[in-house]
Amino acid sequence: MPSGLLTFGHGYVARALAERASGRILATSRSPALRSTLDRAGVHAVDPAASPTLADSVRAVDAILVSAPPDDHCCPGLAALAPILEAGARPGWIGYLSSTSVYGDLGGRWAFETSPLQGRSPQAVRRTAAERDWLELGARLGLTVCIFRLGAIYGPGRSALDRVADGETRVTVKPGQVFSRVHVDDVAALLAASLARPRLGGVYNVADDAPASAESLLDEAAALLGHPPVERVPFGSAELSDEARRFWQECRRVANARAKAELGWRPVYPSFREGLRKIAATFNDRSAATAL
Repeated sequence: MPSGLLTFGHGYVARALAERASGRILATSRSPALRSTLDRAGVHAVDPAASPTLADSVRAVDAILVSAPPDDHCCPGLAALAPILEAGARPGWIGYLSSTSVYGDLGGRWAFETSPLQGRSPQAVRRTAAERDWLELGARLGLTVCIFRLGAIYGPGRSALDRVADGETRVTVKPGQVFSRVHVDDVAALLAASLARPRLGGVYNVADDAPASAESLLDEAAALLGHPPVERVPFGSAELSDEARRFWQECRRVANARAKAELGWRPVYPSFREGLRKIAATFNDRSAATAL
């Protein structure tokens, strides 16, 4: 692991990677309250709008993870970090967290890193542009920029177990529809593997081995909690927002062979079943603690 890691956006995945790091952890946040919380937790917090401080932080680390999503205009991480990198800062690794939404609808076929990027949702278009801009910057400056296209992330506190426990008892069903998921710990392990074997311009899908339907996921969660199976609602009659309906109209299976071949990575949780069972082992204890 690097001697120093800067996370631009200290979210769920960034925190999981930081837990594996042995060196100094720095993280950006625009919120003074959150910066105070991070400092108390031993993470050196940086205001990304404070250019001199951010520049000093970039020069102090040898790895940067950009997890902040793009906004309507650009990737905020690129906008803030590019001038510092162009001025001579030279981290050994920059990881950008993207999404498998960049592939768009493949009718259930497998998405490989070489597949066309044909995602049409506003989020997918912005992700595709951010990937392009980061890779172009890395190639121009000779920096090792790697792109990670993440499937749906789940883990402790963010799983189907939480949804069922919170009262979710219905699931939309569309025949043949599957989604690719990945446990947050497996994401962090893959990022750590890339840090150990950095490749300029590396692009990796990040997903488990077993794309699966939404109903199978929620049924497993319900069974683990001792709840009845969730009610099925056909896609055609489901009450969905326009954004949710667009999401359900895309179907793809995400291949992870490149990460396995190049990085020696293997998911500890090859399907959601192993992941949910691991979370369930401590779920009741965590739920009780949260209620206190």
